[in-house]
Amino acid sequence: MELVTDLHIHSKYSRAVSQRMEIVNMYLWGRKKGINLLTVADFTHPIWVRQARAALEEKFEGIYKVRNEEVLKQQLGYLKNTSFFGPYFILTTEISCIYTERGRVHKIHNLVFAPDFETVFKINQELEKRGFNLRADGRPILGISARNLLELLYGIDERIFVIPCHVWTPWFSLYGSSSGYDSINDCFGDYSGKITAVETGLSSDPSMNWRIKELENRQIVSFSDSHSLEKIGRENTVLEIKNQISNIKNDEKKLEITYKDIIGAFRGDESPNLRIKYTVEFYPEEGKYHFSGHRACGVSYSPEDIKEKGVICPSCQRHLTVGVMNRVEKLAGSSAENFVLEKDEMGVSWVKDKEERSFDKLRTLTSQRPPYVSLVPLLEILAEALGSGTGSQTVLTTYDNLVTNIGSEFEVLLRGSIDKIRTVAGDRAAEAIKRVRDRSISVVPGFDGEYGKVKIWLDEKEGVKKAEKKEEKVQLGLGF
Repeated sequence: MELVTDLHIHSKYSRAVSQRMEIVNMYLWGRKKGINLLTVADFTHPIWVRQARAALEEKFEGIYKVRNEEVLKQQLGYLKNTSFFGPYFILTTEISCIYTERGRVHKIHNLVFAPDFETVFKINQELEKRGFNLRADGRPILGISARNLLELLYGIDERIFVIPCHVWTPWFSLYGSSSGYDSINDCFGDYSGKITAVETGLSSDPSMNWRIKELENRQIVSFSDSHSLEKIGRENTVLEIKNQISNIKNDEKKLEITYKDIIGAFRGDESPNLRIKYTVEFYPEEGKYHFSGHRACGVSYSPEDIKEKGVICPSCQRHLTVGVMNRVEKLAGSSAENFVLEKDEMGVSWVKDKEERSFDKLRTLTSQRPPYVSLVPLLEILAEALGSGTGSQTVLTTYDNLVTNIGSEFEVLLRGSIDKIRTVAGDRAAEAIKRVRDRSISVVPGFDGEYGKVKIWLDEKEGVKKAEKKEEKVQLGLGF
């Protein structure tokens, strides 16, 4: 049994976030997407956390459900006659640490997990006691080092858990080229052992992170960091439920999952009730910082370009923003050729560790390297297939028809019959989904804060041979 999780999103109280990001709407879109476990998000914001607590009730230990869930199911209609459960909610928040250390400014974002609302209120009280402003933003900015943040949190409760966010983003991350460190130990010092998982972010994928020596014995997770309902789940981590406690009631299987189970999976416990089965990824080229560049001048450089031309913009002579691929190349301890592609019976291409490490036999030596799949969000696929915007009525109606007749968004993208998709949404939509499953797409890499551009169909004038020549490097996420 799978548990689809997206544990890094934001509420309407964070900057640049949709005002529709409220608990009930998160729940409704979580069901559309096929997510079983979401995050409350932004639990440090005093107004939001009170609203969230009023909207939720504890389902299992540290896991919460919306009040009046049955009413909401009927209101939505999607999946109401299936065994789909949730989404339930867990308590996490993103915290931004901005500080100077040894003469250099560091900006590190961390995802903080709390076991219950009581612990959340203790965290908030401690932060406010130290003079931090929690009302200004759902993602608070603290003038405290990443290492000292962990010291503070674990002094409150040892059950708290921390994952460094989008670890390669240039400006706000652990390995960021502009404000990060070269290693986990450099950043967290004597608390480095507490860091047992890192989040890929949109501009990197697991195979890029597999190249980093210190990540060999740590879990690689992916979440959406969504600021809007439609982008929930664009990246997610799927857990495998091993020791399930279930009963059948009204034809719905109900499973008992706890906060401790979730954290056990991210710690890589030896005998977890949950473990990471696979992750769903953006194409890393589509992320905003995959390549190096200067957006104002339209300059985008691959790692090869950087080696040849340097890091100075040829137009304005300013420093380029050094992107994720270049940073990975600098810190990598192994070759980029560390994966293989395998297709399943539905034509979905999975990226797997070439070494095929055993989860059980090598537990004491290294963590499991679960496979992953790179997808394009369904709304984006339909927008290109139907020649309309993602918010157009044509696209939204087709999306709803697919979800109603086939299942959640992830059912459509990963497991839905292409013939049935064709019946519901037409030939072009079916062909587009088939191409995404096959990785037969083109992505112009993002750089310096500008998202990459996905093309499922190349322009006719570009020619089939050109597409075939580029296809392999683009599909495998090498980015150059």
